Amino acid sequence: MPILTVDHVTTYRYRQPVGFGEHRILFRPRDSWDQRLIEASLAITPEPHSLHWIHDVFGNCVAVARFRGRAAELRFSCRITLEHTSDPPLAFALAPRAARHPFAYDADEMPDLARYIERRHADRARAADARAVEAWARSFLDPDGTADTRALLAAMNAALRRDFTYAARIEKGVQEPAETLRLRRGTCRDFALLMIEAVRALGLAARFVSGYLYVPERDGVAIHAGGGSTHAWVQVYLPGAGWVEFDPTNGIVGNRDLIRVAVARHPGQAVPLHGSWIGRPEDFLDMNVVVRVTETPGAVERPAVPTQEAERLVAD
Repeated sequence: MPILTVDHVTTYRYRQPVGFGEHRILFRPRDSWDQRLIEASLAITPEPHSLHWIHDVFGNCVAVARFRGRAAELRFSCRITLEHTSDPPLAFALAPRAARHPFAYDADEMPDLARYIERRHADRARAADARAVEAWARSFLDPDGTADTRALLAAMNAALRRDFTYAARIEKGVQEPAETLRLRRGTCRDFALLMIEAVRALGLAARFVSGYLYVPERDGVAIHAGGGSTHAWVQVYLPGAGWVEFDPTNGIVGNRDLIRVAVARHPGQAVPLHGSWIGRPEDFLDMNVVVRVTETPGAVERPAVPTQEAERLVAD
């Protein structure tokens, strides 16, 4: 099985030395059966006065750094090595009752899933936008309003990969789902949020995932979009299968090439690095993020699984 190494460096530069408030760092992957953390290191310059670790409300591992003094540059450098096991696309086992949509979640699960079904972008002021997203979601259903659950989710995931244009954006925040739908372009976070809202419009539980993307090359050409920085995708909760990965930016179904760091109900709860600084607004010069994910030479070679396999299965 592959051994992957992630090097993640974020650098802030200022015109003159400034002070720094508390920073929360969300770089460390979640240990699980499909990704086992082997080693992790975090170096911060200037060195923080204190650094401690917590688990947030979602069980994500967060480092909290506090500083004294001032500096003209603040750098966070993280190196992670982990063992990663991939599942074939659409190989997840579903409970028989969940094979077709719509279906009902167990009563015991509903109290925990309810907030993941609740739409955040469907208030009265945005009713028209919410209807547009719901109409798009329902376009993947059969005429009678039902659908094969696997085919439904794979088709929606593939449509975002096929019909929308990935475009990096330097502005902070995430686009409204209806805006992404109208523009037919966005970042990985925009696509993830649109799919989350669409899936929730169909009554399914979905959550936001932040992490890293391994981008292998074929004939010298990268096969995925969204490398070189942090990545975002979606998990949908399906009875019998649990939380299943969908990456609408690349049309990936399952965890192949996806390294989970954080899960949350919405993107604002899974910001990789968040903090404050003390100085004049004009003191800030720029921020630079570099993420490199590599496979360790000598790791067991994985069988080739085309990214578009899920789309072909839907067509069949």
